[in-house]
Amino acid sequence: MKTQALPVKKGGRTLFKTRTRCESDVVVPINNTEEQVDHLSSPPTDFAENRPLGIGVSSWILLAAGVVPILTAIVLIPGRGHLDTADDALFLVVAIVAVASTGRRLAAAVAALCSALSFDFFLTRPYGSFRITRQADLVTEGLLLVVGLAVGELAARGRNHRDAAIEGRYEMELLHSVTKLVASGGEPRAVIGTALGALQHLLFLRDCYFTRRDPGRIAARVAPSGQLTLGGESWSTEDLGLPTRRIDLPVRGNGWLLGHFLLTPTPGRSVSQQRLQVAVAIADQVGAALANDDPTPASLNRERTDHRHDPP
Repeated sequence: MKTQALPVKKGGRTLFKTRTRCESDVVVPINNTEEQVDHLSSPPTDFAENRPLGIGVSSWILLAAGVVPILTAIVLIPGRGHLDTADDALFLVVAIVAVASTGRRLAAAVAALCSALSFDFFLTRPYGSFRITRQADLVTEGLLLVVGLAVGELAARGRNHRDAAIEGRYEMELLHSVTKLVASGGEPRAVIGTALGALQHLLFLRDCYFTRRDPGRIAARVAPSGQLTLGGESWSTEDLGLPTRRIDLPVRGNGWLLGHFLLTPTPGRSVSQQRLQVAVAIADQVGAALANDDPTPASLNRERTDHRHDPP
């Protein structure tokens, strides 16, 4: 016996008169499906989260940004009577670039400031003082600071572009893990299991499960555009993260509402608009698998209303 469903329309609900192998009474918990995406590469994370010796990598880099220019200037002290101050400044520029290559603006700014002060204190007359008697040395010190800030900004932008590319590739891998299974004719239960694991990694969820029942009144919902709404109002997930309450991600196929992913997010974890759009695409793939498994919605394709794409 096939499942009977009402078409998606404004204010309507999907009703199921009989059980199918993926209906709401058969809840697929996320704990049993994480292995579905274990073959994917690890999600992109900031290596500042690694903490050797209990100190974050960012802290080590910031420490190096302050120490390396000072040590460089100290090493140049024996030759300060033989080298021009401009030559000494070039060595400090190398130290700034080395720190800025990490892609951290703050570290590059600290390196630029420490280089300028070290140049002034150790390498310009009067030595051991922050006074400068030559205008050329003052200009060189100013250039050290400007160059350091500029290089740091460029390096930070390059790092952001690199991280965005890595994140985009990872998101596509998660989506591909579901689309590949759908394209190969995988069982709906297997598709749902893979989608649950993908959604957990994609949206940093604490919990997630799929149901074919009407979940009732849930204020937070992901629209087909990928926009999250809370009580009918748009919610900025990039600034505020996902709401701490449960979120409804509807599953649609052939214009029908076929189920729901109910998401429990990690409070305060930022989620980009692009990730939400990928989540919608994953839900759409699950909807396609369910629609292919149950020909009833397809047989009533001509009877769908003009409101079939509205939120349920």
